[in-house]
Formats: sequence, structure tokens, C-alpha cells
Amino acid sequence: MLVIQEIFGVGEYIEAVAGDLVELGYVAAAPDMFWRLRPGWRAGHDDKGLAESMDLASQFDMTTGVADVAAAYQHLSQLPEVTGGVALLGFCFGGTVAFVSAASIQPAAVLSFYGSGVPSQLDLLDKIKSPLQLHFGGNDPYIPAQKVADVAAAVEGRAGVELHIQPDGGHAFHNRVAPQFYQPEPAERAWALAVDFLRRHL
Repeated sequence: MLVIQEIFGVGEYIEAVAGDLVELGYVAAAPDMFWRLRPGWRAGHDDKGLAESMDLASQFDMTTGVADVAAAYQHLSQLPEVTGGVALLGFCFGGTVAFVSAASIQPAAVLSFYGSGVPSQLDLLDKIKSPLQLHFGGNDPYIPAQKVADVAAAVEGRAGVELHIQPDGGHAFHNRVAPQFYQPEPAERAWALAVDFLRRHL
């Protein structure tokens, strides 16, 4: 499992998700996507951390970012303990990066949690051949309902693509280390869907 960070960096939350995946029996890696900008970035889940992280994300170059994901994917694929393919799992910023990367990497499976850039990248769907699971909150202030509706229309009838919307979910509802975002019930429902998806495709 290649876990793609949120804008706050490879911090406590991403490490916790990687730990969850290890407990499920997967090998997990979480590359530092901001290493060219601010190596080792770990922001607090507060207003200051959010502002600084948003600034970093605005400087992020998607082309080089996808190349970094590809390099991490290749490295993970070659580890002797990895025997069943490699999947991408991204959250927020990482949800977009995972989605975009999947168009060229073609991993064993792709999970994107509330990737705010996904609605503007729907032309990539034809290039993504991997099983794909998309998660959104129905009450996300960062991703308007119309944008989620655009995603729903684009994926309707596509084989191998799942879209799950938690009606009561806001943005980053799965982030259990961020009280301002975390919503236990939609988080539990979405994670159960993700675990089932991985069991079917890895």
C-alpha cells in the first residue's frame, strides 16, 4: 500500500493509517510528497498549519509529484515482502495525487478519499485501468455538491469504478487526529468499504 499524504504532511494521521494497513497484513509506505519544497513537513491540524500547508500545496508541481509516486511505487513493488501488487491510497491532496498518478502507473487498485482536484481531472478516467474507489462527503465545504455530482455522472456505468458518498461527511472526515474534521460514523463506514475493496483487489 502506497499511502499519499494530505497537505499536512506525513504526520501522525498518515502514520496511523499506515499502521492500520499493516495490522490488516499489508506492507505500507508513505512518501514525503513535499520533499522538494519543505522536506519532512509535519504541520499541526490548526489554522496556522492549514494556512502553511495550503501554501505548500499551491507550489506543488503535479508532474514531478507523479514521478515521485512512480518512483515510490517501483521501490515498493520490488520489496521481497510485497507479493500481491501495490495499491494507491490518498487523502485530500493525496486523493487527487493518487487519482492523477493512477492514469500512468496503473496500480493494482486505487482509493481516493475526498480529492478536491478529482472533479477537474475527470478526463483521466479513460486512462485509469485499475479498480478505482472514490470517496466524498456529502457536506464537504471544500468540494461543492455539484462537483461531486459531476464525478457521479462521469463514473456512472464504468466497470471497476466505485463512488461512495457519505451524506453526513464533511471534508477529511476520516482524519481521527484532527478534531475539527473527524466524524467517526462516516469514517467507519468509508473505511469498511475501503478494506473490503482492498480485499477484493489485492
